[in-house]
Amino acid sequence: MSENAGSLPYKALPIVKDGKPFAMFEGVRVVDVTTSVAGPYATQLLADFGAEVIKVERAHGDDARAWGPPFLNEQSLWFTAVNRNKKSVVLDARSAQGKADMEALIASADVFVTNQPPSVQKKLGMDYASLKARRDDIIFVSITGFGLEGERAELTCYDLIAEGYSGVMDITGAADSGPQKIGTPAADMLAGQDAAMATMAALFDRAKTGKGHLIDVSLVESMTRFLACRISPYLGSGEVPARSGGTDSVIAIYQPFETADLPMTLGLGNDGIWARFWEAVGDPDYAARPEFASNADRRVHRAQIVTRIQEILKTRPRDAWLDLLGTARVPAGPINRIDEVSGDRALQERGLFYAIEEDGRTVPQIGLGITIDGTPSHARTAPPVLGAHTAEILGRLRAAE
Repeated sequence: MSENAGSLPYKALPIVKDGKPFAMFEGVRVVDVTTSVAGPYATQLLADFGAEVIKVERAHGDDARAWGPPFLNEQSLWFTAVNRNKKSVVLDARSAQGKADMEALIASADVFVTNQPPSVQKKLGMDYASLKARRDDIIFVSITGFGLEGERAELTCYDLIAEGYSGVMDITGAADSGPQKIGTPAADMLAGQDAAMATMAALFDRAKTGKGHLIDVSLVESMTRFLACRISPYLGSGEVPARSGGTDSVIAIYQPFETADLPMTLGLGNDGIWARFWEAVGDPDYAARPEFASNADRRVHRAQIVTRIQEILKTRPRDAWLDLLGTARVPAGPINRIDEVSGDRALQERGLFYAIEEDGRTVPQIGLGITIDGTPSHARTAPPVLGAHTAEILGRLRAAE
């Protein structure tokens, strides 16, 4: 898709000029040799908190630069989602000059992030032991499919593969459907977030002790930990969760429902909310029935209750119910499409969606979603064009030698 292809949604976004990320990591240099999503997302999070991220790429660039269509201004929109606030340097670490430049970058770095499997890290001399020998206090971050050790350490992995290993695909989807992948690269994003969180903790510790750290994050483990609230009940009960379309929560009534027009979600998570719901819909006596006294009781009678609620909700349009239930303090909401989410006024007002103008191009962004001291983090720079900062960064390093 090109920028001229009709009225594109990003054109309605507010333009953020002279944006500033948070400054907590100002002065921290991150050398990032990762590609795809997990590693770049990790380093984008660090950049959003003020770190200087130098994205080292091969001549053809990060794999995600080719992931499209859609493209905007000849850039992959997957790539631009996870690469703001970075500087792109192109070098060939296998050449003599490239190796020297890489060693100079590493020597200048506080954090080094890689997603190469262990054998490749060692072959290139960019494993933890090699880097620690050059800089003892380096924080080395490895993001791989299965971790640095174990029988699967050398297997290649993508988000899809990690989701399959984790169990999340087996419990996602309707009861009569096959396993389904989550509709976003969840394992990648979770592993990236874990890597950033661990790096922040390591930087905090290094400030106190002066010691570096080896951080080992795997897509499969991050994704599996995400299922803790499903795995723990199995371990304690022996009951294997099954696909149910999201209707088998430990909370008795916690699922989507149809209305007279559009679907909605409803969560009756405690006794007070249970009573308020039935008061709001005009049937408080139903809530007071003794066989529904507790969540455990309501789980026994879940099918009966769901049928009754569904009959009621089909009598009015969704928005009428959301207004009524919102006033009654009953958790309920729409099931938005992506276009509805990006057009959500409340999220826009909180600064989650915006665009950056840089060098004649406009790039849509999804913000950090974290506000500190009343201020959100906004991008300092747009996702970089391949090699845009090679001369600047390497020229400065070579001049310092």
